[in-house]
Amino acid sequence: MQEHHAFPFLKEILLFLTLAGILIPTLQRLRINQVLGFLAVGALLGPFGLGLMADQVPWLAYLTFPRVEGVTVLAELGVMFLMFMIGLELSAARLWSLRRWVFGAGSAQVIISAALIGAAVLMLGQRADTAIILGLVLSLSSTAVVMQLMTEQRSSASRLGQATFSILMLQDLAVVPLLILIGVMTKGGAAGADMTTLVLMALAKAAAAIALIYLVGGRVIRPLFRSFARHHQPDVFMALILLSTLGIAGLSAAAGLSMALGALIAGLLLAETEFKHEVELMIEPFRGLLMGLFFMTVGMGMDAREILNSPLWLACAVLGLVAIKATVIAVLMRVGGLSWGRAIEGGLLLGQGGEFAFIVIGYASAGGLVDPALGQRVMLAVGISLFVTPMLAKLGRALGDRWELRVHAGATLLENGDLAAARGRIIIAGFGRVGQMLGKLLTQQGIGYIAFENDARLASELHQQGLPVYFGNAARAELLRRVHAHEAPAIVLTMDHPQSALQAVRGIRREFPDIALFARARDEQQARLLKLAGATVVVPETFEASLQLSAFVLESLGLEEHEVDGIVDEERALFLEALGRVGPGVRG
Repeated sequence: MQEHHAFPFLKEILLFLTLAGILIPTLQRLRINQVLGFLAVGALLGPFGLGLMADQVPWLAYLTFPRVEGVTVLAELGVMFLMFMIGLELSAARLWSLRRWVFGAGSAQVIISAALIGAAVLMLGQRADTAIILGLVLSLSSTAVVMQLMTEQRSSASRLGQATFSILMLQDLAVVPLLILIGVMTKGGAAGADMTTLVLMALAKAAAAIALIYLVGGRVIRPLFRSFARHHQPDVFMALILLSTLGIAGLSAAAGLSMALGALIAGLLLAETEFKHEVELMIEPFRGLLMGLFFMTVGMGMDAREILNSPLWLACAVLGLVAIKATVIAVLMRVGGLSWGRAIEGGLLLGQGGEFAFIVIGYASAGGLVDPALGQRVMLAVGISLFVTPMLAKLGRALGDRWELRVHAGATLLENGDLAAARGRIIIAGFGRVGQMLGKLLTQQGIGYIAFENDARLASELHQQGLPVYFGNAARAELLRRVHAHEAPAIVLTMDHPQSALQAVRGIRREFPDIALFARARDEQQARLLKLAGATVVVPETFEASLQLSAFVLESLGLEEHEVDGIVDEERALFLEALGRVGPGVRG
């Protein structure tokens, strides 16, 4: 007898929440991209994965999603909030500050990539409307995956990071006309009317509807939030966010547009208000959950068996997609002023398909614009491109560094004379702000040093200023042996990336067990990891900053300077004592 629940899809909801509770912290701990993790779990537990065996193995029905319909409604909610969160990032001020990259390089990238991909689809014998839709949607990259990779690499503030973010913003905006175009082409195909006339009429209608929703919403949302925000009740504020998102999405659907587009407009409206940051804080706990829901559902729709059925087709599709987009983006970034090395890195970073492909191809398949079987294979190719993106990002950085090294080799490579002069000097790994300050203080005291920097352009600029800075990775044992590291008074690691610093400490301690090794850490947790790896002394930035801030506060309250110094020194000693119990070779 079939079991019925008053609450629909209860089993699917409970299973998803259980998986999310396990996956999110696990992926964070293992430093695995959450998007890729949820895609993989969705594919594994979905109707094309272990769900296929649910009929033969009854207990699997409780651990899998045999029917994707069970989470489709929740996935639609995930899509809307994904669009809403993207809208929050697309404020007019931010778009204007990056207008050259957004509207110049971004527009050119979408148009050129869409034309090339669409032409390739036509050459494969597909219809013109299919080529148009696939060309446009595959020209978009994954905002979720790329932004998380840049956050992990702490490269968002670099020139490459700004250019990448700008192109992604334009791609997100391009979803609006693409969703409208799908609706027009679907209706046009059904009615058999003149396509050009339909497109113009629908675009005019959509533009009028969006402008009306935007203008009316702008006049309503700010006063509404102001009137209720004064009560400082989080539950009321959360209700307003949901009302705004779902209400504007409903208005958008009533105007003949998609609800996802309405959610994007809601995010854009709130991005222009003084409540933007409060809204971001309110939805932050749900952000990973909703995105996980969306990407897990996407994974459930991916039939991995197609990899066995069409391995050559999928391999060519993924390689072709990455090759076309990476080439177009690299050329545009070079024209925009980036070096070839960084342009190549940016091209490979943005070479994958995007999450919007799963939404758009789903709509297009339902409307008869894309053959469902072809749509399924294209979505699988996009999913594979997402999985290989971290590898492409590493490859891009390695190729970019190699290119930079080639260009600046004359100025930044160690010569034999440099090797001789490097004996007995302090070695600094990473010559950013912290490394440059250390180098300045050492020079003032007449202490010699030699520094290595992974950024070839920065190394070249500093070397030309007469500083002993060279391109290279000081974590490499062969490089350290070349500069006689065993004779160095100390090695100082000032690099930004936590994982790179940890690998460097382990490698250096393995090759040079007795050398004094000083390391910069981002926080206390990383400091403990570096101590366990063998660092002699670790200085966590957040701890030292908090001590200095506390000292200023105590002095402002009337405490004497020597009292404050004693309090701060005692707190530092307690921390060093606790840190000293973590690993060997501690210096207090």
